[in-house]
Amino acid sequence: MNDMSRRTQSSDRAVRPLPDETMWVRGVRSGPFGVLDIGSTKIACLIGRAESDGRLRALGFGWQKSRGIKSGGIIDLDVAEKAIRAAVGTAEEQADIRLKSVYVNLSCGQPESRLFNVQWPVDGRAVTADDIKRVVREARVRAMSEGRATIHVLPLSFSTDETIGVSDPRGLFCDTLTAQLHVVDSGNTALRTLSACLSRCELDIAALVSAPMAAGLASLVDDERELGATVVDMGGGTTTLAVFAEGRLLHTAQLPIGGIHVTNDIARGFSTSVAHAERLKALYGNCQGSPDDERELLPVPQVGEDEHQIMKVPRSMLISIIRPRLEEIFELVKDRMETAGLGSTGGTRVVLTGGASQLGGVREMAAQILERNVRLGRPGGMIGLPDSATSANFATLVGLLAFATGDGQTMQDINFESERHGGWLRGVVDFLKNRI
Repeated sequence: MNDMSRRTQSSDRAVRPLPDETMWVRGVRSGPFGVLDIGSTKIACLIGRAESDGRLRALGFGWQKSRGIKSGGIIDLDVAEKAIRAAVGTAEEQADIRLKSVYVNLSCGQPESRLFNVQWPVDGRAVTADDIKRVVREARVRAMSEGRATIHVLPLSFSTDETIGVSDPRGLFCDTLTAQLHVVDSGNTALRTLSACLSRCELDIAALVSAPMAAGLASLVDDERELGATVVDMGGGTTTLAVFAEGRLLHTAQLPIGGIHVTNDIARGFSTSVAHAERLKALYGNCQGSPDDERELLPVPQVGEDEHQIMKVPRSMLISIIRPRLEEIFELVKDRMETAGLGSTGGTRVVLTGGASQLGGVREMAAQILERNVRLGRPGGMIGLPDSATSANFATLVGLLAFATGDGQTMQDINFESERHGGWLRGVVDFLKNRI
């Protein structure tokens, strides 16, 4: 069966449709759910559910080399559709489930993160869920910007008159309710392209989820989320970061630079193919030198030359190409962390995820440049996931499933469905369900 027919010929096999209703176990949505990580180097689909003890279980998994994607955005609908169909089809066959909608990572449209303070008059009565909805709606209105769509409106904390630091103000009496909210938005045209591509794959978007937020849900432990930590997800086409503290997502940012840029630097520096440059990076890549690097010679076939014409280069030359690009990435990350205006709120700990974080010496370089404690993160606590999918470059995928089951979502019993707008936004909102 080819990639295109993998999903459309579902009638030939007994496949259970994904249920519309999900049950709640200890405040966790059990599922099953389908999630889709659309990245610049890979497209991965995971179908899973939450067990009665809250642990996540994988039911089906599929992935493909990314095609038609650049810096998190779709640049070729046809080839992207084929790759998505193949990844989703493999996961569906393993899980024996037909997906109608998926939770998707938000990487396209240059996502931006902003904080808003909203005051709402309560006039001495008890705060209700409707008051909180109005506060969220007001934040959406303030955040509206031409050509952009709101993805997340996340309540961080509330104040009831002089009482600050309230996590859930319902039932408390006050004259004025004040809320601090974190808003994430993205470019509308990129979102419409994403929606159109998934529609061609016969999939709706259940929700868009900030990619670094998902990586944090998968790789941070509870104490890190509470005390403060910054996740740096080093992907292929982009590097994203998410700041967590007091169990909340406080800030996100995206840089248009990642592991692919390191690979391209190697290809240009050695006049070799991109495929061989990727192989050199994976097998011999490092950003910290050693005394033996001058003596270790690496085979490098030259572009356009006879296949037997192979140049030998010392490993030290490879490191000298890799190191400056990674230094640039971490310098940009440091600048974004400093300009976020969060001070020490994000803690003194950084957790690295993503494929590029697996290069040798990255942790030590990050600790030196960022001047923080750094550890390498990987998705944990997942049952049934293949060993090949438990590395750091699948953190976002596992985090998407965690989000689908309710992790990272506040006040899950309140429906924060945004009001629909006419014109160009109506078509986007049909697919992009703004939710917390």
